[in-house]
Amino acid sequence: MINRLETDEFWADSTVIEAGDYVFVGYCMGNEGRPIEAQIDGAFSTLEDRLKMAGLGLESVVKMDCLFKDINDLNCLAAVIKKRFDGKYPTRKAYTTDFIREGILFQIDAIAYKGKAE
Repeated sequence: MINRLETDEFWADSTVIEAGDYVFVGYCMGNEGRPIEAQIDGAFSTLEDRLKMAGLGLESVVKMDCLFKDINDLNCLAAVIKKRFDGKYPTRKAYTTDFIREGILFQIDAIAYKGKAE
């Protein structure tokens, strides 16, 4: 069963999709125009809010793609992850990209597991 929990008609995409035991979350950004640390923290807040739509928290995240405007900002990521994930870290990959708006420095796409934890 596929359940699209949040869609955006303008961009013609779904930012939260529940498919079986997994929840796919895209396009998480926050604090646009602020320094990188604030944007990373804001993106995790957006991710957390979207996961709540499926009854999940950050501990359910198993995979993240972290997109940076400047890959050197990767150095700021670990501290925020340690603060937000309380030792239950997902796998992750970091990329650089050009964002659609100038003030965006960071974005997350994530996959969470909704099945039974072991």
